[in-house]
Amino acid sequence: GTGLDLPFLPRDIELEVIDASPAMLRRCRERAETLGFDANVKPGDAMALDFPDGYFDVVIAHLIIAVVPQPQRAFDEALRVLASDGELSLLDKGLRGNRPAGRLRRLLNPLARLVATNLNVPLDNLLEGHAVQRLEDRDLGPGGVLRHMHLRKI
Repeated sequence: GTGLDLPFLPRDIELEVIDASPAMLRRCRERAETLGFDANVKPGDAMALDFPDGYFDVVIAHLIIAVVPQPQRAFDEALRVLASDGELSLLDKGLRGNRPAGRLRRLLNPLARLVATNLNVPLDNLLEGHAVQRLEDRDLGPGGVLRHMHLRKI
């Protein structure tokens, strides 16, 4: 993405940033330089990450799962490149549990899909079959439109 999370990260980390959009990468690169990060900002596909298994101690997947064509594949890739005992921060629009989307989400989702996002991704389903521990799981934003899950790979 554009690196909106960068101000909240420590400056002494090895930072790899990927996005499919050159415009987003350009904005992220500028933001990283302004903030003093030594970041490797490059084109990439969240559904086919170009990193070895267990490469990262931390993976931040904010506002990506709802925009990729195959959310499960992107989540699986994030866990694949995460080391055992590594932590994943997942922040996105999506559904909690097996509850169906509410009326407002069902009405807004066709419009949201026009701007390449899906309000109705069942986020809990992404975790099925994976050895992860939920360290935190909370709704954010107006009406809980966003959800943050802090996970540990076990």
